[in-house]
Amino acid sequence: MIRALYSAASGMTAQQMNVDNIAHNLANANTTGFKSRRAQFQDLLYQNVVQPGAAAGQQSVVPTGLQLGLGTRPSSNEIIFSQGNFAQTDNPLDLVIQGSGFFQVRRPSGELA
Repeated sequence: MIRALYSAASGMTAQQMNVDNIAHNLANANTTGFKSRRAQFQDLLYQNVVQPGAAAGQQSVVPTGLQLGLGTRPSSNEIIFSQGNFAQTDNPLDLVIQGSGFFQVRRPSGELA
């Protein structure tokens, strides 16, 4: 019973993080240069209750076994590098990149960054 509650609680925490991430994306949707993020999750360990191939009776075996998942956890927060909308500005120092990629700048040491 307690294992089921911990598993459910980890799922609710993960869903809350997902909703918070979506709210952050919506709140900053009109910010110039903002890149949205997507939360990624992964399973926690599985507990083997019945091993595969264990005897189910005198003449049969359990072919696949029984595993219980112990919940989920956040694994990463991926940045979505999709093309945004272009906006005309009067600032001569504003730049726009069309297509995939980034631009390079030369540091005072002469090194590209």
